[in-house]
Amino acid sequence: MIVLCKYDQKKKIMSLTAAQLRAARALLDWTQPKLAEAAKLSVPTIRRMESDRGPSASTEANVDAVRRALEKGGVLFLGPQESAEGGAGVRLKE
Repeated sequence: MIVLCKYDQKKKIMSLTAAQLRAARALLDWTQPKLAEAAKLSVPTIRRMESDRGPSASTEANVDAVRRALEKGGVLFLGPQESAEGGAGVRLKE
């Protein structure tokens, strides 16, 4: 079983995973340097967030910057409750 994201019941926010970040970037056909520029972060930070260590190895501010950049680019992050299959994921906005 693959867990794509965790949902923080206290904060009511979804924490992103490396797989979601890579998938979101692929949907937009963005390179890591393009995402780094859009999020105003370094390329090594993006690489680290997309690695096995995942976004949890980064600061909350950096994860938020990446999320905002990808959402501004047209990606929608889905929580587990938003999918018929019950899993979290990403898709393009309509």
